[in-house]
Amino acid sequence: MTKEDRGHYAKKHSPGREVNTTLAGEVGKRAGNGKMACAVAFDIAENLGVSPAEVGFTLDMLEIRLIKCQLGLFGYGSGKKIAQATENMPESLEKAIRAEVSGENLSCATAWRIAGEFRIGKMKVSSACEALGIKIKPCQLGAF
Repeated sequence: MTKEDRGHYAKKHSPGREVNTTLAGEVGKRAGNGKMACAVAFDIAENLGVSPAEVGFTLDMLEIRLIKCQLGLFGYGSGKKIAQATENMPESLEKAIRAEVSGENLSCATAWRIAGEFRIGKMKVSSACEALGIKIKPCQLGAF
């Protein structure tokens, strides 16, 4: 969603879908000033045994802004990304990324998996994607 959509995240979803009250309670407890870091959202998903997408839906319905993407793609400072194109990338990482690209995109979940396989930080994968001109989407939380 765009900056103009801020505060209207619920509009992304069909009006008949119900929010899990247990999840909403936990999100409400852990959100600060109407914001929640990506890492906190994933912690909630793991602790409650729900999908990250369900946490993202709940954040949207409660109009809580997601910040500090673990891939460095949004939510830092004035909402900007911090992921920068890497200058030195192992050929094996480039091959792994290119093998998983769908169209011009690499999914967030796949970027995380590649980071795990290579035992590198998630932002190293997003920096490699920046260098390769590959967009990371969709987001596991539904932010993009």
